[in-house]
Amino acid sequence: MSDDRIRLKADVVVVGAGPVGLTLAIDLAWRGVKVIVVESRSRGEPPSVKSSHVSARSMEIFRRLRVAGKVRDAGLPADYPNDIAYRTAFLGREITRIPIPCRANRYTAKGGPDTEWPTAEPPHRINQIYLEPVLFAHLEAMSNAQILSATTLTDFAQSEQGVLARATDTQGRVVEIACTYLVGCDGGRSGVRKAIGATLSGDAALQYVQSSYIRAPSLLSMLLDNGGVPAWASFSLNPQQSGNVYAIDGKETWLVHVYLKPGLTDFDAVDRDQAIRTVLGVDGTFAYDLLSKEDWIGRRLIADRLRRDRVFICGDSAHLWVPYAGYGMNAGIADAANLAWLLAARLAGWGAEEILAAYEAERLPITEQVSHFAMNHAHAMTKARGAISSQIDAEGPEADAYRASIARSTYDLNVQQYCCAGLNFGYYYERSPLILYDDEPAPPYAMGEFTPSTVPGARVPHFMLADGQSLYDAFGHGYTLLRFDPTVDVTALIGAADRTGVPIDLLDISAACVPDVYRQKLLLARPDQHVAWRGDQPPADPEALVNAIRGAGTSHATE
Repeated sequence: MSDDRIRLKADVVVVGAGPVGLTLAIDLAWRGVKVIVVESRSRGEPPSVKSSHVSARSMEIFRRLRVAGKVRDAGLPADYPNDIAYRTAFLGREITRIPIPCRANRYTAKGGPDTEWPTAEPPHRINQIYLEPVLFAHLEAMSNAQILSATTLTDFAQSEQGVLARATDTQGRVVEIACTYLVGCDGGRSGVRKAIGATLSGDAALQYVQSSYIRAPSLLSMLLDNGGVPAWASFSLNPQQSGNVYAIDGKETWLVHVYLKPGLTDFDAVDRDQAIRTVLGVDGTFAYDLLSKEDWIGRRLIADRLRRDRVFICGDSAHLWVPYAGYGMNAGIADAANLAWLLAARLAGWGAEEILAAYEAERLPITEQVSHFAMNHAHAMTKARGAISSQIDAEGPEADAYRASIARSTYDLNVQQYCCAGLNFGYYYERSPLILYDDEPAPPYAMGEFTPSTVPGARVPHFMLADGQSLYDAFGHGYTLLRFDPTVDVTALIGAADRTGVPIDLLDISAACVPDVYRQKLLLARPDQHVAWRGDQPPADPEALVNAIRGAGTSHATE
């Protein structure tokens, strides 16, 4: 009897070709790892219309992977406003607006709340239906990557030697993949999470939302004819039905969120068509096509573990929360960037087995922090929406004063989530086994604010080099030792790294371009652009430092 199973080999199998899985696979392939992605959707089948914001930190990751330019060239038209508008309805009276530069002005705009970001890659507004194909095509062109579309993981088995993953394609063929590691990026209903015994806990229901993807060719012209200014996101503030409208293609397609009122949990109890019309501010004669719908519950759920032996989980497989600040997908992309270099280090041989423990030690606390930011903001938003009275659309001095008050409070509450520098750059890895800490604590951060710092565990503060190059563009694939004083002898440290195969590139930097936040003469940047160590001289025992950063020694982690 013939055996028609398809047998493949890879270093890493990634389950799921959403933005998180694709980013992980690209990062692994960029580092020389052979990777196979298993995706149940057919090639070219679009994802759900969600995740409309790529954060600055994610764009930094895409820049390192040489795909940022392609991502930024996709999405809304270059001149389409990326603002967040707050109106009584989409076609109603405007209350306030958070200005966000359009794509054409992203690098040159100044003076607004979302300008002059401390990075070479500010945020980008793009829906997942445009982002995902860019990442897919980029990965597909990489020589050491393979994507198995229309293929569903059925099970896997671990051993001391590796993982055997089994899948079936739409033709009924069995695919067996022998790999060293497997990573589940398979979403909120993750089969991989369940298989490794990880469980979600937290707040199971924070918000109920009806989401409708519509085509309405006349909506934009109606807005313009009414003297309105387009926006990427348009919130409807009224006591009848609050909601939000995202511009998808900047022409005729829109994603309409209808927020169910507190206490209402039955989606069918809300007339979808009437709710959409109330949010848009149109009557029964307005024509639109419902392209798809997806009703969802905003949650705050965190997995109790991110790994079992050779199998890991990333993104929505590991955490779910209300998507304020766009931090569902973006947190998953940060997971991927963290895990990719750790896996690559282990597979290359210079990373010890314990290097992989850093993934859970670093990402779980950050996931918990960010989830609370999102949850607290969700509660504040729900309270603010529920407080809107009929005065919002009334006439007269009292109504004018009421609208002015709502405008101030709405702007102040929401500017922090849409211009969220703190969530992008403020977080730090506090108890990592790979980081050598000193006595200085990392500065606190909020959703919209942070203080740049070189404290070990923090993101390396970005600046432009004397030749106009981004600091991060000068980093290699491995560690980078920044030396701000060329007289400091680092021979022993580089030699210790060479003897263990740890890649450390030396980068001498002219003092003329260095920000004041860099107070030490040396700083060791990790492959993921976080600070591993700093000092004015190399440590007396360079081997101990090298062993710590490769997972073979005890770092000076705080308890």
